[in-house]
Amino acid sequence: MAKRSAKTPDPRRIIPDLMELSNKLENLPTKPGVYLMKDGSGRIIYVGKAKSLRNRVRAYFHDSPPYHPRISALISKISDFDYLVTDSEMEALILEANLIKEYKPRYNVNLKDDKRYPYLKVTNESFPRVLVVRRVKKDKAKYFGPYTNVKAMRQTLRILRRVFPIRSCNYALPSTRKIKLCLDYHIKRCLGPCEGKVSQKEYQEIVKNVLFFLSGKNNLLLQLLKDRMNEYASKEEFENAALIRDQIRALESVMEKQKVADVEQVDRDIIAFAREKKDISVVALQIREGVLIGRQNFHLAGFKESTDQEILSTFLRQYYMHSVVVPPEIILPTQMDDQDMIQSWLSSKREGKVKIIIPQRGEKFKLLEMANYNARLSLNELLLQRAEAKKKVPQVIKALEKDLYLSVLPRKIAAFDISNLGPQDAVGSLVFFQDGRPQKSRYRRFKIKTVEGQDDFAMMAEVVSRYFIRLTEEKQEYPDLVLIDGGKGQLSVAVQALNSLGIKNQNVVALAKRLDEVFLPQRSDPLMIPKGSASLKLLQKIRDEAHRFAVEYHRKLRKKRTIRSELDKIPGVGAKRREALLKHLGSVEKIKEASLKKLLQIKDINEKVAHNIYRYFHSQS
Repeated sequence: MAKRSAKTPDPRRIIPDLMELSNKLENLPTKPGVYLMKDGSGRIIYVGKAKSLRNRVRAYFHDSPPYHPRISALISKISDFDYLVTDSEMEALILEANLIKEYKPRYNVNLKDDKRYPYLKVTNESFPRVLVVRRVKKDKAKYFGPYTNVKAMRQTLRILRRVFPIRSCNYALPSTRKIKLCLDYHIKRCLGPCEGKVSQKEYQEIVKNVLFFLSGKNNLLLQLLKDRMNEYASKEEFENAALIRDQIRALESVMEKQKVADVEQVDRDIIAFAREKKDISVVALQIREGVLIGRQNFHLAGFKESTDQEILSTFLRQYYMHSVVVPPEIILPTQMDDQDMIQSWLSSKREGKVKIIIPQRGEKFKLLEMANYNARLSLNELLLQRAEAKKKVPQVIKALEKDLYLSVLPRKIAAFDISNLGPQDAVGSLVFFQDGRPQKSRYRRFKIKTVEGQDDFAMMAEVVSRYFIRLTEEKQEYPDLVLIDGGKGQLSVAVQALNSLGIKNQNVVALAKRLDEVFLPQRSDPLMIPKGSASLKLLQKIRDEAHRFAVEYHRKLRKKRTIRSELDKIPGVGAKRREALLKHLGSVEKIKEASLKKLLQIKDINEKVAHNIYRYFHSQS
């Protein structure tokens, strides 16, 4: 059973104190477990398992350069970590899969949108039902799935209810109150447990057959039904025998439609995947008693640097975590680093031996090639759908083109704003929207360099000029539309700045804050766009985002300057010691609260300087 370390706080808590982080590293246990890496905001960005937590976690903080680009990117984001101690490496394997599923960390391979996939649930009741559910709970019910093809799952459910008379009502049975028999009973789709028409033992026998059916054990189920039919016939219970006969006929009809996959009467899953940069498509072919009974497609989100072994390991753990059926054979395209452990885990889950096979030739290799082909088709379909979605122009963009009398669709919009609340720290911002959605990787921030005082017009001209000069130098495309936060004055200087660069045909508009009026060049009056129109709301949204981004940057610079000036007043604190204090304690507030003992623990802070710092802040209070 997994145990939380007594030293480990809640995973969401942020610990900016690097001294405390160093102490945590020193006190890491050598036991197996799971570690959770967190960024500066406390968000979990990576979950990993370890045979020895001490050895594995400390490796992330060594000075030696990492060998893998993705690990290098991860390390640059780590600000804190938590860990969970487990009794064994096997428990760490299972816990890691659960935590990845819960937190979906950025630097792990994740099953995309797995919550949308439905399961068939056989309830844990006296008279069980078969339900379609989206979440797996620890309620002792049996779950089958997930089903990526919902249509096929519904077809399975229809067949199941035609073959087996399982109740579909929501009554809690057995019940003391009078319940009227429904239509299902009269058309022989239910045996009437609500009115005591069938015993619990007889009903559970039917449920047992349902479990065989959903597990793909159709040959075994067929033999059991035939034996039961003959038993009823020998007792001259012909009505019950006829009921079983109808079930046999329906089941044989289903089996005739299934495709024979191989001549061996075995149960196996064949798993293959195809990948294109960050997109990964996985196909799982399910073969039961030599018959291909299903194919499931999954999409995973990974990184270009994710290894094939990592993809397979992550998928197997997430796929079989809640699966009722684990076949004795699983065919994979490549070996995994933790293959022996996963094989042991699957064997314990199945309560029987599970063998992972990587075939190189023969019939099993042909099955793997079929799975590979299907995975590639699935990935191509995903990429095609995405390409088509990119081509599709949102209706609001078409409306904006019409309302602003533009010559091109404004699919790419760049918006500028200035934040200038005092004589210092004036900044500009640029936000970029594609098809009405923010593209934060293309946001830009500007420190005003050429303007003295509070001249918003000159600042806007500087920011627009700098941005377009850079686009020109880097030979990048200009945006379809430039949005200026302001009125006619700001619009005029932005147009002049573009003209001075020789850019004559750039679409530019301004949106004033006071009345949300839209101004166009060469037009003295504002444009009359209905207040509730989608196009105006989009402009407001983009303008507000540019304003937020500018104000956020201004506050950051002002806070940094305030911190610097406050610490510079303390005798003996120069640039190097100021950085050391902020690195270890995080903020001026933390420095103010720090005890003399804590200040003396910081590198580069000697006893005299520590006393100066302590006296400065405590004499002020």
